[in-house]
Amino acid sequence: MRNSMRAALLAAALSMAAPAHAGTLTIQQAIERAMAAAPALRANQAGIDAARAGRVQAGLRPNPSVTVEAENFVGTGNYNVLEQAEITATYNHVLERGGKRAARMALADSDIAVAQAAVAVTRLELAAQVQRAFLDVLLANEGVRIAEDTLVLARGLQSEATRRVRSAKDPLFVGTAADARIANARVNLDQAKRRQGAARALLASFWGGSGDDIEVQGDLIAVADAIGTAPLAGADAALAQAEIARADRQVAYERTRAVQDYTLSGGTRFLRGTNDVAIVGSITIPIGRFDRNQGNIARAQAEKQRLEWAAEADRLERLRTLAALHRDADAAMARATAIRTEVYPRVTRVMAQVQAGYARGGFSFRDMQDAADGIFAAQADYLDALASLRAALAQIDRLTGRFDTPNSAEISQ
Repeated sequence: MRNSMRAALLAAALSMAAPAHAGTLTIQQAIERAMAAAPALRANQAGIDAARAGRVQAGLRPNPSVTVEAENFVGTGNYNVLEQAEITATYNHVLERGGKRAARMALADSDIAVAQAAVAVTRLELAAQVQRAFLDVLLANEGVRIAEDTLVLARGLQSEATRRVRSAKDPLFVGTAADARIANARVNLDQAKRRQGAARALLASFWGGSGDDIEVQGDLIAVADAIGTAPLAGADAALAQAEIARADRQVAYERTRAVQDYTLSGGTRFLRGTNDVAIVGSITIPIGRFDRNQGNIARAQAEKQRLEWAAEADRLERLRTLAALHRDADAAMARATAIRTEVYPRVTRVMAQVQAGYARGGFSFRDMQDAADGIFAAQADYLDALASLRAALAQIDRLTGRFDTPNSAEISQ
């Protein structure tokens, strides 16, 4: 019995110290699968296509028009039906002035740039979601292993208690208490496996797969070690700059609208009374006395300033958040490492010492329970530290663009 208890303690200690077993799916592979199946990226592509179609439309000139007018075609006396009619047909063409077409095309080009910059941000957001789901699977796997070790330990306690009760060295309630621990450990293991299944199903849902056949590769501590320090990702800044550039071109476009367009007209007039044809022409020049588009220009300028300040505020906020996340990750990492390398070996040693004394009759079953509770508390604290670490890791990688394209690095200032 003593050997079985020590074997259980050794298995639990090795579970805390060993990394997750190797699997078939890495974080990078999971993200690539999700990217290939993501509707959001297809939506981004449709947005780019729409912006390009807008660019084609922006390059078109205003349609000309034809005007047909009839004068004196009906009346009294000499102005009988069509007797003195004058019919005029003119071709009208709007002359865009002030560089409207070029400004309109430049604005459409900036719409394309914004749509393209949004793709990288979408990729980062999607990668962060997949990474969180992946880390949840790693955390759930750790929870299952710990729950399995807890059940092994509870069975060892039950074995020792049964032996003592049968030899009348302990009362019956000791065996009942040991049985209760077994039941509780089984419930916890069942819940841990349910959480593991849910985490796997969530991860597989990103590419429409099944979580039943997912085996992930990695360890939360190893993932944290691989992060290091990196500057902010360039995707967010690139999108902000694209939006600012678009706002700048919007200002330029609104300024062109302050210049009035001319309308040239030319055609022929048929005079029924003499059966003669005459050439007519005209030019329409708006008088820009009241509307010089001042309001729209001022609004576009204010919008550009708003975007500039918002981009800077967002950059500073991302820097602050990244610094705080690194502190949280370091703290969680140190806590998890300390529990695994310092706390857990000690509580398992206490358990072994109490178990040996209990076998000799030197300790009560209550002492055994207290020693086991010390192991369970260390396991719970370890999982809590890993959960805190998981919460920080995905956000750090989102802000630094670890899983984005290589050209998205931004110099942190």
